[in-house]
Amino acid sequence: MKLSGWGRYPVVEAQVSAPRDEAGLIAQVRRGNAIARGNGRAYGDSAISPDNTIEMRHFNRLIAFDDASGQLVAEAGVLLADIIAAMLPRGWFPAVTPGTKFVTLGGMIAADVHGKNHHRDGSFGNFVDWIDLVGADGTVRRCSRDENAELFDWTLGGMGLTGIVLRAAFRLRRVESGWIRQSLRPAPDLAAACALFEEARDATYSVAWIDALAGGAALGRSLVMVGEHATRDALDARRRDTPLEVPHRRRLRVPFDAPPGLLNRLTVRAFNALYDWNGRRHAGDSLIDWDSYFYPLDSILGWNRIYGRRGFVQFQCVLPLDSAQAGLTALLQAIAAHGQPSFLAVLKRMGPERGALSFPMPGYTLALDFPASRASLQLMELLDRLTLGHGGRFYLAKDGRMRAETLTASDPRAAAFRALRARDPRAETFRSAQSERLKL
Repeated sequence: MKLSGWGRYPVVEAQVSAPRDEAGLIAQVRRGNAIARGNGRAYGDSAISPDNTIEMRHFNRLIAFDDASGQLVAEAGVLLADIIAAMLPRGWFPAVTPGTKFVTLGGMIAADVHGKNHHRDGSFGNFVDWIDLVGADGTVRRCSRDENAELFDWTLGGMGLTGIVLRAAFRLRRVESGWIRQSLRPAPDLAAACALFEEARDATYSVAWIDALAGGAALGRSLVMVGEHATRDALDARRRDTPLEVPHRRRLRVPFDAPPGLLNRLTVRAFNALYDWNGRRHAGDSLIDWDSYFYPLDSILGWNRIYGRRGFVQFQCVLPLDSAQAGLTALLQAIAAHGQPSFLAVLKRMGPERGALSFPMPGYTLALDFPASRASLQLMELLDRLTLGHGGRFYLAKDGRMRAETLTASDPRAAAFRALRARDPRAETFRSAQSERLKL
């Protein structure tokens, strides 16, 4: 069948299986040339093997929970949305979450996802206690910081290339309510946005929408959103009675692929101007429900269809702190001059680096998307070069088009990962369309 990631680009002809139990999973692994696939929310081709894509949707059970420590044991195919639905009513929330709740636990581990609190808490791997990993020989190995530690470290951020996550134990965060105290702070340009992030270093959460088409004096104009979990006492009397309950968000659905060219420089520029105006109008402090704060796009089912049938490509880099502002300026100037519209542009402050192949490092990360087209791909080649020139690197969970040479130049750890895999002839069992393109 034809498979793609959430960006719907590239499309790969793939053999797919969906084992229902551990024995069936091991049998598929022993066939070779395999990669696990969760809910298909990686943007590119990292969860696709032309020969043997193994869907993990049947491994979706919550197994055990310790209410004293907040440790949850679950199978790899369980959705983050289901974890929240089960655990938030008990006063627990994910310690780290990406921008969608429609990802699986296995995918979160494979990408070592980060969230709006990386500057404070690091990536998801910081809260993973152990992983049960299916190896190329079909053996299930318990991996942790004390047991099979090297394999554990490379699995966090290893994009599924060290084995298939069967189940894992990870810790949640205790919360008093389902509400976030948000402070919305407009920034007229990039320097002001970075200053607001630095002022908010002690806040739990921070993220910015950034206008990637603004140029001149408005280059990098942003809306910075700082957040904290609201305590029960911070709620009004009506909400205080049921602090963990929030109103159900109405879901919209994109019913069909948008016509070609709907997202162009003019429409995106108009959207950005309206979004910026509305944000400034509502600047200040407010209470916002957890779903709206962490997962705004999840309320639009099938939102990837707004890019049309050809799909879209994502670009996400992280730039080190000492060159971040200059690098971001160069990237935004290139985008504004090129005129390719990025409908969703997000800026975050990152904290300390950890893990053998995890994406973040201290600095700033910029995430952009572009309609899949020749012009967009040419622009992204330029953005790659600018990122390399400022010492940055790239997020594999968002990648669907990068060259192997670019990865090698940006991240010396890629060579170490190749060497690790070369030590074990069976390591080539786990391979994806992405790993073959990037020569991992």
